[in-house]
Amino acid sequence: MRRKRRTMLKGIAALVLAGTASAAPAAPVVHTRLGDLAGIAQDRTEAFLGIRYAEPPTGARRWRSPLPIKGWQGVRPAQAFGHSCWQAVTPEGFGPWTHEYVTQGDVSEDCLFLNVWAPARAKRKLPVLVWIYGGGFNSGSGALPIYDGRALAARGIIVVNFNYRVGPFGFLAHPDLTREARGGPNANFGLQDMIAALKWVRANIAAFGGDPNAVTIAGQSAGSMAVHDLVASPLAKGLFARAIGESGLPDPARAPTLAAAEADGVAFARSKGADTIAALRAMPAEALAASKGGNAMRFGPVFDGVLLQGAAPVSHVPMLVGFTADEGSALGHDYGSSDPAQLRELLHASFGAADARFAPFYPAATDAERAESNRQIRRDRGAGALLAWAARRGPSPVFAYLWTHVEPGPQADRWRAFHSSEIPYVFQTLDAAPERDFTPADRALSDRISTYWLNFVRTGNPNSAGLPRWPRFDPAAPRIQMIDATIRTQPLLPPNKLAAMRALIAQGGYLSIF
Repeated sequence: MRRKRRTMLKGIAALVLAGTASAAPAAPVVHTRLGDLAGIAQDRTEAFLGIRYAEPPTGARRWRSPLPIKGWQGVRPAQAFGHSCWQAVTPEGFGPWTHEYVTQGDVSEDCLFLNVWAPARAKRKLPVLVWIYGGGFNSGSGALPIYDGRALAARGIIVVNFNYRVGPFGFLAHPDLTREARGGPNANFGLQDMIAALKWVRANIAAFGGDPNAVTIAGQSAGSMAVHDLVASPLAKGLFARAIGESGLPDPARAPTLAAAEADGVAFARSKGADTIAALRAMPAEALAASKGGNAMRFGPVFDGVLLQGAAPVSHVPMLVGFTADEGSALGHDYGSSDPAQLRELLHASFGAADARFAPFYPAATDAERAESNRQIRRDRGAGALLAWAARRGPSPVFAYLWTHVEPGPQADRWRAFHSSEIPYVFQTLDAAPERDFTPADRALSDRISTYWLNFVRTGNPNSAGLPRWPRFDPAAPRIQMIDATIRTQPLLPPNKLAAMRALIAQGGYLSIF
């Protein structure tokens, strides 16, 4: 559908700037297949916030597949974020994640909203980036300041993000739910929400100037794992053309079978004093999310046999993937430890029975050597996980990176290139945290890295004139893009480590980036 711009109806359009008699710019209006939406003019962009993409999953609809939203008459305001999905919140932040990284509040089960940023007066078919937030499948929100899409939209793409159900609301499995599904999707409600949002994008994004055939899905951490799940799901096939996964790879060793997840769901219900799903549905959200018996159990995707049948790709699309150099700095209490016993434990946990072969690669004569080896083992383990994944996924193009840049801020020397620290650089949202004292070098890096991502969204290839060349990832001779103030390409691993990794992978060893 074509966009038409017009003055808002009475009560929406005639806004007056505070303290002046000057009228504010007329709010932009788009005409979707469902009805008209009034957004916000933001410099060179327009934002449409808090758009319902599915009916509220509340009451009797808790733990059911999302229903498409019904159409409406008149103009609906789309000028404020909708509720975030129900979760525990720590608005002040925690660890390296300061306020701009975390959900600020206003949580509800009525949370299936999405947000769109578009260039002002966009008329031609523009590529679309659909962002999926992280948070361990137990937290997260599209309203996070680091996800603001206006800077990328100002550079000529459409940016979309959305809320999906998390924690027990999004990923509970239970025998009662399997019976209710009658052969349809019986779990993974958060993933079902993602597919519903992508279907909304396919049907409506042209109204904002977007091309429904040029959609890139992207996410970080749990959002990246969800990207891989969508690539592997037959129910998501055809809804996107490219994919970006930051700090998260398929995790078949940890995703439970439906039977195991159902057993966990029964245990969760009993911890709440409920024997049936009906009894759980009758409880308030606060009771389900309470720390006693609730947050002790973490929820995530399940191999349910319908939406997720395995980890192998179904959608063979170009992918851009990578991880940060210090993923574990905020995810493990022993990160960078110089304790000899902890180093031995880390070697065995990382490489299993092959730990003796890997031990000589990691010097351990001094405290400094052991601390650095502790960090290096985790990076190398992530490189091995990337290699194993790339070798399995087939001929579709892959571009791989390692983010090594240290974001300024509290205890930067401790957290280093921490998990998710690349996100504000990609989205060019450094100003969301002015207290971090970003330098001109940080801003220059943000411009370069976001250009790589924009190129990939447009073409499936991050390369363009003026940027260091980024080669395709070849599992036979793997090279990776090292991203810091200086961007360079280097071998994924030194030859001796690479040979050991190949042997471990061939023997079925499991490797993780975390």
